[in-house]
Order: sequence, then C-alpha cells, then structure tokens
Amino acid sequence: MELNAQIRRYRTELGLSQEELAEKVFVTRQTVSNWETGVSHS
Repeated sequence: MELNAQIRRYRTELGLSQEELAEKVFVTRQTVSNWETGVSHS
C-alpha cells in the first residue's frame, strides 16, 4: 500500500478530517490533501 493511501486510511479510521489531522501535525489542510492525492511540489 502506498503512503498516500495509508495516510487516508489511518486518518479515516481515527475519524479525523483533513483539517483535524493537519492541526495535529502542524501543517495546512492543503498539505494533508496533497499527501493523500500523491501530489508533491519540488
């Protein structure tokens, strides 16, 4: 399983929104969204 799928799976298992996860790991909601969709910016 790829990392982006794992992030989404664990987030939903914990009942967290992207916004809630972002607050817990000190990033923006957009960053969490990018992680989950596999988007990266170099």
